Amino acid sequence: MHEIICPHCGKAFKIDEAGYADILKQVRDSDFEQQLHKRLELAEADKQNAVELAMSKVTGELQKTAAAKDSEIQELKAKLDAGEITRKLAVTEALSSVEKERDTLANELAKTLRERDSAAKLAEAHLLNQLQKAAATKDAVIQELTSKLSATEVAQKLAISEAVGRAERERDELRGCLERSELEKQLAEKSLKDKYETQIKDRDDAIDRLRDMKARLSTKMVGETLEQHCDTEFNRIRATAFPRAYFEKDNDARSGSKGDYIFRDADETGTEIVSIMFEMKNESDETGSKKKNEDFLKELDKDRNEKSCEYAVLVSLLEPDSELYNSGIVDMSHRFRKMYVIRPQFFIPIVTLLRNAAQNSLMYKKELALVKEQNTDITNFENELDAFKTGFARNYELASKKFKTAIQEIDKTIDHLQKTKDALLGSENNLRLANNKADDLTVKKLAKGNPTMAAKFAELKNQNPSDNE
Repeated sequence: MHEIICPHCGKAFKIDEAGYADILKQVRDSDFEQQLHKRLELAEADKQNAVELAMSKVTGELQKTAAAKDSEIQELKAKLDAGEITRKLAVTEALSSVEKERDTLANELAKTLRERDSAAKLAEAHLLNQLQKAAATKDAVIQELTSKLSATEVAQKLAISEAVGRAERERDELRGCLERSELEKQLAEKSLKDKYETQIKDRDDAIDRLRDMKARLSTKMVGETLEQHCDTEFNRIRATAFPRAYFEKDNDARSGSKGDYIFRDADETGTEIVSIMFEMKNESDETGSKKKNEDFLKELDKDRNEKSCEYAVLVSLLEPDSELYNSGIVDMSHRFRKMYVIRPQFFIPIVTLLRNAAQNSLMYKKELALVKEQNTDITNFENELDAFKTGFARNYELASKKFKTAIQEIDKTIDHLQKTKDALLGSENNLRLANNKADDLTVKKLAKGNPTMAAKFAELKNQNPSDNE
């Protein structure tokens, strides 16, 4: 038995003497040798043709791919030349990736060719050195080389196809991102534009409606709207803040004019705390002749006096640009007593302020009413005393005249009526005594039985003890 080692795979196999002799015979055979050389030459030619064809195909494919990529890159660069730096970078990265892959494939191809050349040369050397071994393995070597070459071509095509597909996908993704960003930008701009156009249209419509409404309102209607506002604001807090208050429209126009509202408030005994005459004034924007607040103060004061109100308040929206009236409650007492001009938002505050201030002075009002009542008692007493004195003096004067007349008649007949004269003189003396008694009549004596006067004189006695000594 003889052992033969394969020069390609290194595998050892054994053949018998007959087989070994047969191989030696074939190797030594000149015809076999010529055929072997021819087949080796054919194999070498096929190998070279295959290598050149593969290189030609790979080069052509790479050139086409590079040309296509260059064209696409130029096209992308032209489209993205408007400052799209990120897309340029992406294209550059894609180009770099493709070029790297192309270079890698070229290097792998060159390396494969070099390795294949080395393997072919190694196989040829082994075949020359060991013809006996080459004969047995030449077909396998050729087949293996052919398979490797085919596999290399397929791998190269697949790699190139994958690189092209990846580049195309990246290009499509970039193009899609660009289109989506442009579409999103257009949609956002359109949405924002539509939103603001809608808001502007709504605002213009609201302004037109308000202007149209104001144009249709007369000055009286605008004023009544202000009255309704004040009436609503007051009724909203009436039950809690002003349970005993009177706040109604002034419908009494017997004097030729009237205010808008009258406010009166009283305590639990019915004593009036405060009273206010209100006038509400407003005008529309389209009113030709603009009024001033001072134009209504005199008429308001007149209405206040006719309705016996303590305070007068003008609730006004006139002169809207006046800093004086816009600053708060304006005191107009320098023009008319206890008069104020306010904006509608100060309606409830001024009612509260005036009512609270009046409550603080309610005690003094009650004391003043008591003093007035006492003064009335004294006045009535003095009037009765004066009437008594007047009547008594009149009666005394009449009686004195009659007595004087009688005396004169008596003097004429004195001789005959001496006794009558003496009697009359006695009557005159009695009248004189009566007059003295009347003169002696004092206020203190007449105050007896009058508790009010007795209290007053007792108070005077206590205050002036020196007058009684």
